[in-house]
Amino acid sequence: MSMRTSYESRLAELQIELPPPPQPLATYVPAVRAGDILFLSGVLPMQDGQLAFSGKLGRDLTVEQGMEAARLALLNALAIAKQELGTLDRITRIVKVVGHVASAEGFVQQPQVLNGASDLLVEIFGEAGRHARVAVGAAELPRGAPVEIEVILSVS
Repeated sequence: MSMRTSYESRLAELQIELPPPPQPLATYVPAVRAGDILFLSGVLPMQDGQLAFSGKLGRDLTVEQGMEAARLALLNALAIAKQELGTLDRITRIVKVVGHVASAEGFVQQPQVLNGASDLLVEIFGEAGRHARVAVGAAELPRGAPVEIEVILSVS
């Protein structure tokens, strides 16, 4: 295995601080590990225990705000991964991202909204951050959130 930059150092270089991992809202766990795969539950754009954004894309929020919400949800997801693994440096690959975007009728830019999360993954993890993805529109999401993101990681 070639030497690579620590993902923890990369976060510091990018001046990104992970939020505290959010607590589950119902009867589920934030993450489940099966062998070398870590499945994260759906994560909302939380900040200080509150939703940082709410509403639907194409009605209440712009694509740019949606991208920011997706980025924030991803940082919450990484906080959960770090809680589970002890360090992000145990992540070997971002396998898949599934993004649900609360969408007003006629809104079709879900992929652009999800780029808020996808671009950040590549920025942090480089080639290992390139992932398979699903971007879908949803009628409603928990708590009125605009975005919910689920991540599947390969870990050591």
